[in-house]
Amino acid sequence: MFFSKNLSDVDHCFFSRIGGFSKKKYSSLNCGKGSNDNPLLVEDNLKIIHKYFNLPRSKLITMHQTHSSICKIVEPKLQQTEYKCDGIVTKHQNIILSVLTADCAPILFFDQKKSIIGACHAGWKGALNGIIENTLSSMKLLGANINNINCSIGPCIGQNSYEVKSDFFKIFVDKSIRNRQFFIEINKDKYQFSLKKFIRLKLEEQGVGNIDTVNIDTYKDEHLCFSYRRSLHKKEDDYGRMISTITIKGDHS
Repeated sequence: MFFSKNLSDVDHCFFSRIGGFSKKKYSSLNCGKGSNDNPLLVEDNLKIIHKYFNLPRSKLITMHQTHSSICKIVEPKLQQTEYKCDGIVTKHQNIILSVLTADCAPILFFDQKKSIIGACHAGWKGALNGIIENTLSSMKLLGANINNINCSIGPCIGQNSYEVKSDFFKIFVDKSIRNRQFFIEINKDKYQFSLKKFIRLKLEEQGVGNIDTVNIDTYKDEHLCFSYRRSLHKKEDDYGRMISTITIKGDHS
């Protein structure tokens, strides 16, 4: 488990891969329903998550993530337990917002003054195309003030582990020449990309000033983290997903 000092006033947790029921390559706290793991074991793992917050399963909101820029507002009267999107926000108590990741960055948000929370899944594609901006916009629709939002970037792949080719580099510099700063050139066709630094700039551009990061490289720390890229390099046919969560605890309704 990892926690953020920036979110010390709200219940949250970046869960590691440790402490669940899944076996072999999914060992052990795989919360990815989209994986090929035994769905009964995944559901047992999800029970660990909602019980950690002492809330029922119906209060744990997951996302069917597609690297989109779509953010949904969660309202209890219209509540589903899964939304097809990559960002979710709410102003209601006892709703656990969650993000699934395996190299991409989970980002958790909290406006303490207005008691509004948000969570988003930021891989390179979502971060480049607006998931961070749309999550913050949704929080503001609920009444959040950008100056009061604290956020934390959870465990994700580190720059030294994130080797990309020139076509990837070109996508970013075509968007903005200043995106060169997030790449280390190895040779003419190989670069190392810093997802975390790119996300931080996106947050700062939106006016978020209170940002911290969990400094864990998901690729390198196999004991603690699932990693999509590491699974590819090991020629595994699938991989587990970690879950990151945030909730405003209150009287049970």
